[in-house]
Amino acid sequence: MAREEEALVLCSDKSMKIGVTIWDMETGKNLLHIPSCASPPFGLLCLRNRFLVASQINKHGSVGGGAGAIVVWSLNKPQQPLLNYTAEVVGPLSCTKDGIYLVGGALSGNAYLWDVTSGKLLKTWSAHNKSLKNMIFSDDDSLLISGSDDGMICVWSMISLLDAEETGSSPSLLHCLSGHISSITGLLTTPCSYFSVLISSSLDGTCKVWDFITGRLLQTQAYPFAITSITLHQWERLLFCGTENGTIIVNTLDIGLEEGPSIITIGQPLELKGHNGAITALISSQTGLISASEDCTICIWDVIKWAIIRRFNLQKGKATNLVVVPRSSMLFASNHKRVTNQYFVSPLDKYPQLINSSRGTTTLLSLCRLYKEKQASIDLRSTCLLRQNMSSSQKADMPMAMTIQMKVETSIENRLWATKMAKHVMVINRQLQSRLLELIQRRLLSPNRANIQKTSKKKPKIKSLGQEGIQKPQLTLL
Repeated sequence: MAREEEALVLCSDKSMKIGVTIWDMETGKNLLHIPSCASPPFGLLCLRNRFLVASQINKHGSVGGGAGAIVVWSLNKPQQPLLNYTAEVVGPLSCTKDGIYLVGGALSGNAYLWDVTSGKLLKTWSAHNKSLKNMIFSDDDSLLISGSDDGMICVWSMISLLDAEETGSSPSLLHCLSGHISSITGLLTTPCSYFSVLISSSLDGTCKVWDFITGRLLQTQAYPFAITSITLHQWERLLFCGTENGTIIVNTLDIGLEEGPSIITIGQPLELKGHNGAITALISSQTGLISASEDCTICIWDVIKWAIIRRFNLQKGKATNLVVVPRSSMLFASNHKRVTNQYFVSPLDKYPQLINSSRGTTTLLSLCRLYKEKQASIDLRSTCLLRQNMSSSQKADMPMAMTIQMKVETSIENRLWATKMAKHVMVINRQLQSRLLELIQRRLLSPNRANIQKTSKKKPKIKSLGQEGIQKPQLTLL
């Protein structure tokens, strides 16, 4: 099967000259350049391979002071970027795999959750006491995991975050993982693993492996240098750790069912040396391992020969955000494709709306997998005109049929959302049941193995019947 061509998207956190740059990973050709953009680490993502979303910092390369902004660019349509102003400066971003929900973390420790399709700010809450550094969703999008500058990691339930009746209240915290003593520099989940595994890295020189369903620490890997970035090989067998001295440490990820947390001190692991500055970003793709450094270079590594395939020199500054997108999602590669289904990305609200607001109802997209698979394309469309038409003065003249239709659509959406959340709970229950069965089987087998080892040392007793002749000896274990 032919490998799909990929493009590399990069962005800096201080240099506005770099902006957002997209390169062809095979030829090194510059495909697209978006000027005047700088985003903090983990502040750049690709929404369903159709949009680039970046949290914007000011022109002086600082994320402090004043209101923030989130910018959205379309990759496959010639449209003006969508500029969204936020209540405060937002740093790290993350989105669900279906592209419905977007979450952002602020320097104050506050977190913001938007519905991208309607633009509604669904939840804002105080997630950490220090600034947020990284935010990711679990593989099934049922949990949100956040890491902060003080080394704390929090696990949040999306059911609680999406509870419409608790919009103004603080969501319930599922777990608080306190094992690091310095800033969190990376969070990863293993989607194909049998266990619900979370990997975290920190400037304290450790990588920790957690079971984020139970909150249990499984393993700690200690390194001689501060870890600045991490990523997993696509087969999830190798863990790449970028360090402050510019080397990339390659380690095998081995996770078992230990009774307690284990501590592994890395002695002489495989080290990739190709940078002269601290590693600022790591990402793994079909092409290979991609690394960015403070020396203003980006390297693509062959993970079989452990050699550099291609090197990019920025010259204008370092890159702190790396994203890989299919080359087919670019404008010039997809402009001849006919758009059949639409997916709406709306301007993001700056402040949350009241639940019983009279501003009207916005139709949301279905969260079910069946509907998500049918959503083949995306269209960036403003809903300002829709909101104007839905003003209170016009609602009085709205036909009764339209009002009933909107209520029916809202009821259907609520049922679909409840079905989705119920499926997430069922998946979590199955995982917990599987873990419990494994532990029970292990406990049951351990005593039997011990008895077998003890009895095997004793001589067997041979029974024979002399009057009936010699028979085959029967072994009886005492």
